Amino acid sequence: MAYTMNVTGMDEIGKLLEKMEKAAPAVAAEALYEGAGIMSAEINGAAAGIRTGPGATRQSARYATEEEKAAVLSAGAGIAKFQKNGTEINTSVGYKSSGYATIRGKRKPIPLIANSINSGTSFMHKQPFVRRAASSGGAKAMSKMTEFIEDAFEKMNK
Repeated sequence: MAYTMNVTGMDEIGKLLEKMEKAAPAVAAEALYEGAGIMSAEINGAAAGIRTGPGATRQSARYATEEEKAAVLSAGAGIAKFQKNGTEINTSVGYKSSGYATIRGKRKPIPLIANSINSGTSFMHKQPFVRRAASSGGAKAMSKMTEFIEDAFEKMNK
């Protein structure tokens, strides 16, 4: 005994899926930008908590100076230009193109200052503010990105 099944509305679902496929890269890029904005704010907030102190002595390491902290805070963590590679969209958040600051009369790159504070040196205490920001802001960024994508596709579905 043969059965027949009639399905209606498949054309609408096909059109919706096609529309979603075309919009996916733009929605993903916008969501990534939202997440990167949250990470940038987290890094800038963590940079505000950098400890400062007097200069180093020959026997002990030092904390960042007020000048170094001010340089990192004034530059702020930025969002790099998006790199698109087929279906992937990548970016980074940090101090890569932040410029230069004058510290004790010498011109130094801000990424070097930020990395010295973050990773520490032989004469400076380690203060991993970027790692702390990444661990505290990662979940927030992912949540915001997921919410953004779901909202965008929900609007498309209506």
